[in-house]
Amino acid sequence: MDISSQRREYTFSGLQRDNLCNNPYEQFEKWFSQATQAELETPNAFSLASVNNKGIPSLRTVLLKLFDQHGFVFFTNYSSQKARDMAENQNIAALFQWLEFDRQVKIQGRAEKISSAESLAYFSSRPRGSQIGAWCSHQSRVVSSRSLLETQFQAIKEKFKQQEIPLPDFWGGFRIVPQSIEFWQGRENRLHDRFKYTRCDENWEIQRLAP
Repeated sequence: MDISSQRREYTFSGLQRDNLCNNPYEQFEKWFSQATQAELETPNAFSLASVNNKGIPSLRTVLLKLFDQHGFVFFTNYSSQKARDMAENQNIAALFQWLEFDRQVKIQGRAEKISSAESLAYFSSRPRGSQIGAWCSHQSRVVSSRSLLETQFQAIKEKFKQQEIPLPDFWGGFRIVPQSIEFWQGRENRLHDRFKYTRCDENWEIQRLAP
């Protein structure tokens, strides 16, 4: 199927250096707030790329649950493919796409586990069904049937029916600690605005990139 004729112009807005925050986390918060206020669907979803020690890449969509001046946090099973990749190779990349605004944010950095206390604080805030799901799923492993998953779910539900569900020792959060963060704004004639923040000690260098 030839889809080479499918195209559109990016005319939403431009991005100028004078309008950028000096801190990339503040700039991200500004864009994220605009995406949230516009009620875009799942604005905290992003693509996460990891690479194992054999150089084989893997890509999936995950949900951002926290960000601050220390980085961007998501949660997973520690036996999942992405967690195994990050145990072998801390280098990681993330991509947010808010296409309704013709915007992307690309993050490159390293992944590090957050503390058990931080993971517990988030786990305790999850719906009970999601907590049970974390216990019964051996993420990324082969499973023989859907019915087996549902049986395991009911078994865990019964096991903890009289108590709070504890944090599994195989589940928790990772923080992406950025080395660079790029903000991409689509423009007419494919002359997009791209600004890259690169960490220099405790400061950030900002450079415009060619589209």
